[in-house]
Formats: sequence, C-alpha cells, structure tokens
Amino acid sequence: MLKASDPVKTRIDLRRYGVAFALVLLCLGFSALAPDAFASRANLVNLLQQITTLAIVATGATLIMVIGEFDLSFGYTASLAAVLTYVMFGHGYPVGLAIVSGLTAGCLAGLANGVLVARFQAPSFVATLAIGTILSGFAYWLSGGASLFSGAPESFKALARGDIFGFPILALWMVGVLAIAHILMAHTRLGRRLHAIGSNPQAARLVGLPILRDRITAFVIGGFLAALAGILLAARLGSVQHTMGEGFLLPAYAAAFLGATTSRTGTPTIGGAFLGVIIAGVVVNGLTIVGVEPFAQKMVTGGIIIAAVLMRQTPRKGWA
Repeated sequence: MLKASDPVKTRIDLRRYGVAFALVLLCLGFSALAPDAFASRANLVNLLQQITTLAIVATGATLIMVIGEFDLSFGYTASLAAVLTYVMFGHGYPVGLAIVSGLTAGCLAGLANGVLVARFQAPSFVATLAIGTILSGFAYWLSGGASLFSGAPESFKALARGDIFGFPILALWMVGVLAIAHILMAHTRLGRRLHAIGSNPQAARLVGLPILRDRITAFVIGGFLAALAGILLAARLGSVQHTMGEGFLLPAYAAAFLGATTSRTGTPTIGGAFLGVIIAGVVVNGLTIVGVEPFAQKMVTGGIIIAAVLMRQTPRKGWA
C-alpha cells in the first residue's frame, strides 16, 4: 500500500485533483482582485449563461475524444445551424421546423465526418477540418456574409432568455444535456462500447462490437450538440453571424482535455469536461472583469490546453 508521502501517490493526487484545486485558486484570486464584480450574483448568473453553450459543445468533444478522435468542425457546424435557422425564419417557416432543420444540418455534418473517419479511415483532423471548411462556405452563402438580426420570433428567443425561480433557462439546457450524456456514457451499452472502442479498438473488433456504426454515431451526436449550441447562442443573442460559432472549438477541447486529467485512467469524462468548462469560463470572465485584453485571454486558454496535455502524458506506470 502506498503511503501518503509517497511521490507516486502525490502525482496521482495532483493529476486527479489539480484541476479542482486550480478552480478554487482562480475563484479566490478573481474574488480578491474584483470582490464587488466577480463574486456578485449578477456576474455568477452571467457566468452560468456564458458557459452553457460551451458546455454543450465540450460534451460533444468529449464523446469524440472517448473513441480516440477529434472533430474540428464543431464551430462551423454551430454557425451553420444558427444561420440556417434564422434564414428559415426569414422565409416564414415556423419555429419548430426551423430548429429541426438546424439540428438536422448538424447531424448530417456529423454523419459526413463519421463516414469519412470510420468508413474511409481518413484522419479525423483532416476530414473534420475539410468538412468544417465546407460548412463555413455554406453558412457564408446562406447569410450573404452579413449579420442577421430580424425575423426570429419571440418564442424562439425565449428558449435562451429569462429564468425559472432565479435559475437561467439557458442553463437548464446545459443541465439536461450533461445529465443525458452522463447516463449515455455511464449506464448504456452504447456508452460502454464507445469506451471499449477508444481504449482498445483491436480488442473491440475481435469481440464483434459494431465499431463502424458506433464511431459514426459518436460523430452524429457531436454534430447534433454543436448545432444545438449554435441555435441556443442565436436565441440568446437575437442575431447570427456566419462565424459566430468558431470561438467554441479551442475552449471546448481545453475543457475536454482538462476533464481527462481528473480521470484515473486519463479517459475523458462528462463530469470532468464540465469542470474544465467552468475553469475556462471563470478564466475568461475573470480576466475580462479585471481588464485583460482579449488576445491575452486566448494566450491563457492555449496555456491551459498545454498544461492539460502535459498532465495527461505524465507516465502512469506504477500508479494506483
């Protein structure tokens, strides 16, 4: 049995609990620097709303990472879904049909990615970036390269505005997505198969798991979640731009990588990704409050990803 002072045990604790410890330090630091702004109820509600769409995208990124792949088209998918929804509003289509169309576009984008990666063995970095570029072109074409501000009914905007008993409606979407994703990954056959495929593809193939179908399914779910995030962001802002979702990608994978460090095996988890999302949100929110320029915020986000990658690559030999 390892003693508490054993350096191996210390590495385990730093790796598994370092993210939570960093979050506490960040909150304490920003509270000290801006006590009346950062820790206020208004800012906490605003922070909760800011991380909602990012948490949804990070959930999709986590599902893809579980099978050992990446999807670089998430931001473009979110943008296209939002633009398509608004364009349909402009043509007089009802809210339900417009939203379903945007979500369907996300699923089709995920399907295209999944087929290229799983069926044709294309590297996920290359395939998803190519698909994302195509989606970006479609979004630009649909919007004409301009921002769309009109046409959205109030019932659509209500999906991401207001609150219930003081809890933002937008955050309820996040809670629902996280709960469903956790159940999917922890308590369903599909979730167990995805974990098996990611941990040992050859063994999964030998025991007869439907690897092709499940890998494609993971990409489709990821595309759906990216589209949902884009639509909810459009509802919150009341406008869309063809590039509005491109800022999701880096923070989402930063959160997913951070979440993986909280797992004993280094496997991405939904709960860990959410913890990573909170850190990413706190960093951006806190740096904005204390007056740090946006370019510096991006540098910090990149540094977070590097730190998370280094933590994941720490040798595990002999760990408990």
